[in-house]
Order: sequence, then structure tokens, then C-alpha cells
Amino acid sequence: MIESAPMQGAALVTGALGGVGTALCEAFSKAGYKVIPTDKNAGSGTTPEHFLPLDLTLLPHNEALQQRFLAQLEQALNGHELRVCVNNAATQILGHLGEITDVDFQRTLSVNVFAPLVLARLLLPKLEHSSGSIVNIGSIHARATKPGFVSYATSKSALHGLTQALAVDLGGKVRVNTIQPAAVATEMLRTGFADNPEGYAALEAYHPVGRIGEPHEIAHMAVTLASSEAGFVNGAAIDMDGGIGVRLHDPD
Repeated sequence: MIESAPMQGAALVTGALGGVGTALCEAFSKAGYKVIPTDKNAGSGTTPEHFLPLDLTLLPHNEALQQRFLAQLEQALNGHELRVCVNNAATQILGHLGEITDVDFQRTLSVNVFAPLVLARLLLPKLEHSSGSIVNIGSIHARATKPGFVSYATSKSALHGLTQALAVDLGGKVRVNTIQPAAVATEMLRTGFADNPEGYAALEAYHPVGRIGEPHEIAHMAVTLASSEAGFVNGAAIDMDGGIGVRLHDPD
């Protein structure tokens, strides 16, 4: 459990209304950060405090939107230092090579790779001033995938490459790392298996730890990576996959 702490500055979290996003906001708040959540819309529930609507599909190539977002962010910060940007938002459009469209592929890359690049550039002066960090939420699909994940796996591989490139390019002024989870028990995942409990149990059993991940575990790692305790961690990909990434599934 992450204990409450003195104010650590501010943390920007994209995709804040999803399962992992909500856990990220809670974890950074408990760790003493002023959390600024962003998502493409406010959803049907209560809008989080300091919420900034941001559709990442529109961010690349849109100078006016970028400048408007920076102005909104400045107002939300209200004098606090921005210390962390967590690129958690992602889109997952499934389909085999013959099924995916150019629009599907471009949209996936725009949200999962291009938007984190744009945000890194926009926020660089603030993060450099605070000696802050960027934490990208990647996926096991960056290194091990399955049929039908052409767009998603490509985007997560590219996000891993972007993490490494930025870590080198920024020369330690801003640390950049990525977390690569396997299956995580979000509401979306559980709903997808609502009529297939046997499939859910099988998915858990595939992982050597005997279960899938929890959102708070991903969030806790993100807080750790953003902290000074991880000051020597840069350009890293932290695998949080319950061991499934090293397990063979050959026939007996």
C-alpha cells in the first residue's frame, strides 16, 4: 500500500478514466502528487478534479489543440511543478493483416506512439525544469504477440523504441521508462469474460504466478519509476507479466 506523502509536484495521467488509469491516479495521489487526469471525454461518472479533456487522436499535427492543451494544463497546475507524465492512454483495434484498414493502423499509431511523442515535446521544458520523468504504459505485445494483434503489437513495439530513444536523446535531463504488463484485471477484461469463466480461469493459469495482474500493481510500479529511488533507471522496459513472457506452450 502506498502511504500518503508530502506534495511531490504534479503528475499528468492520460487515459485516466480506464481501469489502470483510475489506479494510476489514486496511486500518485496517495504518493503526494497533484494528479491531473486526462481522457478523451469525461465519461458518464463524476468528473475527476482537475480533469482535462484530451482526444489524443487529434493531438498530432494540430498546433492549435496543442497550445490550447498547454494553456489548460498551466491553469490546472496552478503553480505546481509538473514532475511526471504517464502515457497510459491506448487504443486496441484488433484484426488480421487482411482485415485491418489504413485508418485502423494510423489511428493506433497516433494514440499509442505519436501522441506520447508530442506530449514529451510539449512538456519537455516543464519536466526538464523539475528533473522529472515520463512513464509509458506499454504491453507484453511489444515482444510477444498473437494473431490478430498486428496494429496493437506494432504500436507497443514502437513505444518501447520511443522510450529508449528519448532516454538517450534527453541525456538524463528527463528519465523515460516503460512498463510492459500482460493481462490486467480491469473491468473491461472481466466484462469480456463474463460469459466465459472457464476462459478466464485458463488465462490466469497461463501465467506462472497463477493469476493475472491487478491495476494497482501497475500503478505502484509507475509511482516507483517516477520517484527519486529509481533515479538510475532510464530507458528501461519493466516486464510485469506474471512470468508468461518466459513460458513456452509447446505440446507435451
